[in-house]
Amino acid sequence: MIAVFDTNVFIAAIITEGVCSKLLGRARAGEFLLASCPFIESEIRRILSGKFRLGKEEVALSMALVNEAVERVFDPACKVDNICRDADDDNILACALAAKAGHLVTGDAGLLEIKSFRGVKIAAPRDFELLFG
Repeated sequence: MIAVFDTNVFIAAIITEGVCSKLLGRARAGEFLLASCPFIESEIRRILSGKFRLGKEEVALSMALVNEAVERVFDPACKVDNICRDADDDNILACALAAKAGHLVTGDAGLLEIKSFRGVKIAAPRDFELLFG
């Protein structure tokens, strides 16, 4: 099973202990293949250093955790436009398509309301965790 985590799932996994950190642990343990893209990785760095004011070393340590969990990084060849209210979310969908992911895991209400996009199931972290029940 291939999954893509939205940036907000990675941030929650890094900042808090909860279902997102559990899912990141599952990816690190190889329970599913976690895919990402340069856009998501850049957004993680930007949010950690900006909103959460983490220093360079803390960001580097956080990215090391992400890199341990991510099996493959895809540079989306296809462009997704005007599907989501937030144009950044279109980049997340493009990443999921490029990875041929079965699941896009997100806490973003705008993405969650889509439910599915070109064969990619869009699920909240708790719903994705239930697959491992």
